[in-house]
Amino acid sequence: MTQPLIPPSPSAQDYAAQLAANADETMFERSEPFGLFAEWLEAAKAAEPNDANAMTLATLDAEGMPDARIVLLKDVDARGFTFFSNQESAKGEQLWAHPAAALVFHWKSLRRQVRVRGVVEPVSSAEADAYFASRARESRIGAWASDQSRPLDSRAVLEARVAEQAAGFDGQDVPRPDHWSGWRVVPQQIEFWRDRAFRLHDRLRFDRDGDAWLRTRLWP
Repeated sequence: MTQPLIPPSPSAQDYAAQLAANADETMFERSEPFGLFAEWLEAAKAAEPNDANAMTLATLDAEGMPDARIVLLKDVDARGFTFFSNQESAKGEQLWAHPAAALVFHWKSLRRQVRVRGVVEPVSSAEADAYFASRARESRIGAWASDQSRPLDSRAVLEARVAEQAAGFDGQDVPRPDHWSGWRVVPQQIEFWRDRAFRLHDRLRFDRDGDAWLRTRLWP
């Protein structure tokens, strides 16, 4: 018999096996979200097999149609959540036109997620230069070679462009292209979600209130 495509809902035994990991009530005593986020990200780094800093980035295109993709968080502090990319890509054009975004971190192994909504601002040239310089040389060359999000005839065309750029930078440092930079999502709202038995999940939302945060526990 063919197995169903969609997994079954968890059983009582499944829930019992992971209940203790998400039972700590002290998360609801937090006065701000960034310390809690840092703790959850550290736990995800220890538990997730790949890319604990992966996040879904949701934007709007010129017609108001939502778009989403996975990107990597590269910095987080009290200012917000930072990522980098080609500014001429689809996401770049959308962010310039509509400088607001939503993020979702989903840590499957921990049964937790974090949702972020906020306005988007470009990072400084110094921040972009510093991160670009930290990347592998091959990645920096790739940033010069790729017309990101544009139609590509074949893999061979991409590889030829990479070889061309590599030859052009032979024996030289690879500087940051003008079209490559970063954005910071400045959160107006951050919600923490963790799995609890029988869909009676825990949800904690922080809403920005000037320099402070308003804290609200939500029904599951």
